[in-house]
Amino acid sequence: MSGRLVIISAPSGAGKTTIVRHLLNCNLGLEFSVSATTRQKRDNETDGRDYYFMSVEKFREMIGKDGFVEWQEVYTDNFYGTPRSEIERILSKGGNVLFDVDVMGGINLKNIFGSGAVSIFIMPPSIEELGKRLTARGTDLPEKIRMRVIKAGEEIRHAGQFDFIVINDDLEKAKEESFRIVSDFIRGQVQ
Repeated sequence: MSGRLVIISAPSGAGKTTIVRHLLNCNLGLEFSVSATTRQKRDNETDGRDYYFMSVEKFREMIGKDGFVEWQEVYTDNFYGTPRSEIERILSKGGNVLFDVDVMGGINLKNIFGSGAVSIFIMPPSIEELGKRLTARGTDLPEKIRMRVIKAGEEIRHAGQFDFIVINDDLEKAKEESFRIVSDFIRGQVQ
């Protein structure tokens, strides 16, 4: 089947992007929906592949033109959104859309698309482990890590709003479980 929507969400540092990359390489007909953000590009990221990096002004302009299916101001002037054009581009080619979005974005997308989408929450083994992963990543200052850990605690309270929760205490098992869920959904065996 094509035209299916797969939503992967998690607190920052839970392993969501690693699982998304795995799913993209599993021959499921998935294509990554590139989100837009106003945050700074990291050294290992490419504009148009990882995110569409844009100014706050440009992001607000797209909001005004209804250019996003959903968007969030995650932190002050730190926006993330799902461009309508991305979903249309993938579906017009007969592909399945894979979203790698924050928790509120995932809830919003599931509410918009209902049974046409499956939503998976990637759960870290613990808040303490999440803090260690964020520190080891080396991309944020300690204050930013502290903010992300606090936010993660809030986001975990929303896990029950997702169709599935995958606990990432063993990355290979989390990849396998995510693959099974997505594969079944694409084949129409999960509603």
